[in-house]
Amino acid sequence: MGASDPEVAPWARGGGAAGMAGAGAGAGARGGAAAGVEARARDPPPAHRAHPRHPRPAAQPSARRMDGGPGGGPGGLGSGDNAPTTEALFVALGAGVTALSHPLLYVKLLIQVGHEPMPPTLGTNVLGRKVLYLPSFFTYAKYIVQVDGKIGLFRGLSPRLMSNALSTVTRGSMKKVFPPDEIEQVSNKDDMKTSLKKVVKETSYEMMMQCVSRMLAHPLHVISMRCMVQFVGREAKYSGVLSSIGKIFKEEGLLGFFVGLIPHLLGDVVFLWGCNLLAHFINAYLVDDSFSQALAIRSYTKFVMGIAVSMLTYPFLLVGDLMAVNNCGLQAGLPPYSPVFKSWIHCWRYLSVQGQLFRGSSLLFRRVSSGSCFALE
Repeated sequence: MGASDPEVAPWARGGGAAGMAGAGAGAGARGGAAAGVEARARDPPPAHRAHPRHPRPAAQPSARRMDGGPGGGPGGLGSGDNAPTTEALFVALGAGVTALSHPLLYVKLLIQVGHEPMPPTLGTNVLGRKVLYLPSFFTYAKYIVQVDGKIGLFRGLSPRLMSNALSTVTRGSMKKVFPPDEIEQVSNKDDMKTSLKKVVKETSYEMMMQCVSRMLAHPLHVISMRCMVQFVGREAKYSGVLSSIGKIFKEEGLLGFFVGLIPHLLGDVVFLWGCNLLAHFINAYLVDDSFSQALAIRSYTKFVMGIAVSMLTYPFLLVGDLMAVNNCGLQAGLPPYSPVFKSWIHCWRYLSVQGQLFRGSSLLFRRVSSGSCFALE
């Protein structure tokens, strides 16, 4: 709901999510980044008005993160003889979206690690008070182009493309092994108890696919993060996928490929359950069937809830990305940019004390606050 890849637009873990949450993509991408919405068939609305004490919930699409992270790609893969072709089409489409959004998530990650190479400028807020603003995404991207050229905006793209492709293929394969057709869809004719059971079952199915795809693609996500933050110290330690795999395994062992995985998984789980359950209860209790635009409102509830929940789960995305680069031999993961964290909980507590749990969630209007960055060059 990254810069993680919901990684889907970040505002909807967006990741792609990817500017708002990520807040996920990210932002998030926590995922950009970050919620992809999978259309579900709906039953025709009943001809008579629902009883006010027993409103009929509409069918709900399952929430997906749009922060550009694992699971952020299209989910409804084809079936039958056309399935391989359809899956390849989704992989290609996801690769295009990932490439286009990469500069956004790249800048987001550099802001997340606290790299502020340009001084803030004096401006005024809506109340007319003078405040200091840090460079926006466009100014930051222009700076990267000045240092590395236009190609520099795509540092770390290759492992990210591989990560998203692996995630899409994994979800498609899981749908073949565990067909979603076996899951009953929520219908307008269901009572509250039945519809809630179906939402829980559907969300559990989505959670299983998201967690598996996240775990399989996370090693490539770690490599992508480290390739990008090398901009901070001008290092060249991680230059390719295969060589990076060898370095991580040699220096950190197998666990080195899964640093930052737990907060990402927690963010995914909280996002899916929060988004699906909130949308379900809002549609069931607050949207009256007698209202002429009830179906239209219900169709957008999931999307709006995706934005709101992805913003709340952004700290998971931030902590996961910081842990992926922490103490890995790169300047961005060492003091003064960041302490050496003992665990992701230590990282969370540190950011909370500094008031930086939402650092990088905004890429346009970035006000300077106390402890806004680890280093100001």
